Amino acid sequence: MTEIGPPSKEVVSWLLQGDPAVVWQVQRDLLGRAEATWAKTRRRVAREGWGARLLSHRADDGRWGGGLYQPKWTSTFYTLRLLTHLGLAPNHPSARSSCRLLLDEGVKESGGVSLWSTGWTDTCVTAMLLSMACYFGFAEDERCARMRAWLLGEQMADGGWNCARERAQHASFHTTISTLEGLAAFASAKGVDSALKRAAGRGRNYFLRHRLYRSERTGEVVRPSFAKLSFPTRWFFDVLRGLEHFSTVAAPWDERLGDAVDVLLSARTKDGRWRAQNRHSGKEHFRLEGGREPSRMNTLRVLRVLRWVDARRH
Repeated sequence: MTEIGPPSKEVVSWLLQGDPAVVWQVQRDLLGRAEATWAKTRRRVAREGWGARLLSHRADDGRWGGGLYQPKWTSTFYTLRLLTHLGLAPNHPSARSSCRLLLDEGVKESGGVSLWSTGWTDTCVTAMLLSMACYFGFAEDERCARMRAWLLGEQMADGGWNCARERAQHASFHTTISTLEGLAAFASAKGVDSALKRAAGRGRNYFLRHRLYRSERTGEVVRPSFAKLSFPTRWFFDVLRGLEHFSTVAAPWDERLGDAVDVLLSARTKDGRWRAQNRHSGKEHFRLEGGREPSRMNTLRVLRVLRWVDARRH
């Protein structure tokens, strides 16, 4: 695996000139600043920059884009999801109110989530709503326990998950990473029981068998987009999102992740930054970062993962 090395002072300085959503996470995760420092910066997310702009699009009825799940990607569901990635304070009253609206309208008796008229429940959406609900302080709500139980029941024989489980022969990378993130959020808030631990372990082993993004059978890259970094990720998988999960749960290092780490390192620019290589199409409230310019958010995300890799490898 390619040598990692720490970020330069120039890169750190550049990151600290970015949006408050980037700055507070740099202060906490890369610089180890005191909580009083990064928490003060975090509060700016609701008042300045990307976070404030997103909040300004919220209607009085608690919805964004006029709907709960549609239109993509400016609906209530995906706007709230983006706000969690920016680090909006979990106790933000408007965001909590909108998250409660999603729970009220979406969680069915089974625990699966449906935010559309057909009533069909979707694994990815259930997992992502579980992540958001735990983020915004609803982990004690019994609907989170129902979502968790439903997700465990949807796991496939190969260890992963697929929204099209009934007709699918293999798990989906997209659905599996969303489900692992949802279960991790629930575990962080409520603790790990044996059933959740077993399911999450099988899910992570699914990715390890695929070296995160390769065919288990042929060794070929499953999709070229899996090796391209994106932000916002929406529901799409890529190697950075996969590695973020392993680092978030403080998983032990496994050499089968080395190939994916090399993908990150090969995408590093000569001055030690990373771009958003893959922009998912669709409507946006506004564009967070330019296409060809280095991405502060992706640079932060990669550097955070590489710190975990370095610590675990040594």
